[in-house]
Amino acid sequence: MYALIGTWKMSLKGISEGGQLLKEGSPAGDAVACAVMDVEANPAFVSVGYGGLPALDGQVYLDAGYMDGNTLTCGAVLSVTGIASSFAAARGLCGRKTNWMLTGEAARKFALSLGVKECDLRTKESMARYEEAMRTFNPGDPLTAYRGHDTVCVLGLDETGRMVSGTSTSGLFLKEPGRVGDSPIPGCGYYCDSRYGAAAATGLGEDIMRGCLSHECVRLMRQGMTAQQAAEEALRDLVEKKLSIGEDKGSMSLITLAPDGSFGAATTEACFPFAVATPDGPCLYTCVPGEKGMEIRAADPDSVPD
Repeated sequence: MYALIGTWKMSLKGISEGGQLLKEGSPAGDAVACAVMDVEANPAFVSVGYGGLPALDGQVYLDAGYMDGNTLTCGAVLSVTGIASSFAAARGLCGRKTNWMLTGEAARKFALSLGVKECDLRTKESMARYEEAMRTFNPGDPLTAYRGHDTVCVLGLDETGRMVSGTSTSGLFLKEPGRVGDSPIPGCGYYCDSRYGAAAATGLGEDIMRGCLSHECVRLMRQGMTAQQAAEEALRDLVEKKLSIGEDKGSMSLITLAPDGSFGAATTEACFPFAVATPDGPCLYTCVPGEKGMEIRAADPDSVPD
């Protein structure tokens, strides 16, 4: 059995290509890399990689994370700019005993040492978006997730049973330079243990980190919950806590994957699209909150907005 699952419609093409790699016997890490880096390279997807959302100073800073579920080793880069793929750098750091999480210039230099291309992540379109937003920007306004979608998260399972998780993002639009969300932080933005499952989160990182949502999902699967049950329970618990102290439910979504290839999703949004590839082929799904829990539905890609 193999499976690949990624957040948002923007991951569908990469998930389809990564699924084909798994079908041909490639390892989970290569399939996850294929899916994530396809999104990173496409400037039409404004929340990730090239053409990503600028920070307050007009620069694009990237965060990424990678975890190997067989060894529980991780790699991560934080607030790095000037490179084509933050995910490639994060994956390259995975397996180090120490120094596997690098920030800023150190992360950039490491990426370049791997052969990752140096590039200006800003595009004409992203700077036009930035300049328009700055005309009405008020420092007191709260920053929100899901402006042009959010983090690309991908979970993979290959025929050997190895599970891998990966993330990449440019973070919140108009964030303070140096701000880091959940995406590169293991246990928060991503987590996997090949014995029990994998999970990843997208949305407002400051909230996701409060619940360590990805680790919580895997913990619940370890206790016997299905991938779907774990996603719903982890999100429900944090939302109930937020509501109990007078906050709103927040903007958060989760994907989960079990060692048997079954998957799940949960969201606080009205509709959360995600893509899946299994031996049955690639498919786009939507997760919609319902009265009795989350409703997972197969979706026509043409009917789901980009």
